[in-house]
Amino acid sequence: MSHSVTKPRRIVMHWTAGTHSANENERNRYHEIVEADGTRVMGNKLPEANNNVHDGNYAAHTRKFNTGAIGLAMAGMRGAVESPFRKGRYALTETQVSAFIDVVAEYADTYDIPIDGRHVLSHKEVHHTFGIFQDRWDIMWLPHMARPGHAVEVGDHLRSRIQDRYRQIYGERAIYADLDRDALIDEVVERLRG
Repeated sequence: MSHSVTKPRRIVMHWTAGTHSANENERNRYHEIVEADGTRVMGNKLPEANNNVHDGNYAAHTRKFNTGAIGLAMAGMRGAVESPFRKGRYALTETQVSAFIDVVAEYADTYDIPIDGRHVLSHKEVHHTFGIFQDRWDIMWLPHMARPGHAVEVGDHLRSRIQDRYRQIYGERAIYADLDRDALIDEVVERLRG
């Protein structure tokens, strides 16, 4: 991935692997964090800081995948274990997930980011979708789940909720929110040529 872009083009969703409250280290790593009670905590850097990672002054939230990527997180999951599964004392809450969905929808609207699996994805999905190894398992579990699921299935569930919320908040503007715009443009160009 290049080291510079003109505007944010993706959102990577995380959990912090910390407590239910955002701390200073997490505020340096993410652009915004949602705490367990739904409180929103701004990160120390604007999303535009990730347009250029050469200067070192950006939110380093995803290994080798920070350029043009907005890092949004839910505070929690410290002490959680993937296998055998233990959610630990700081498990995500449904209040938090609901608030997080609103946050992601807001950023998608603000930065004109399509809500699809290549543009809005979880930290773990970066490995599955782009082949860039990530040693984290966020987000593979949500409060309604008995145990972790496959990263892409959990991502699809989140994206579906984000798309629904986006339509509720933004109405008619949301008609194209879940389209792959690049594929649509390619298709239109092909038809014009044909």
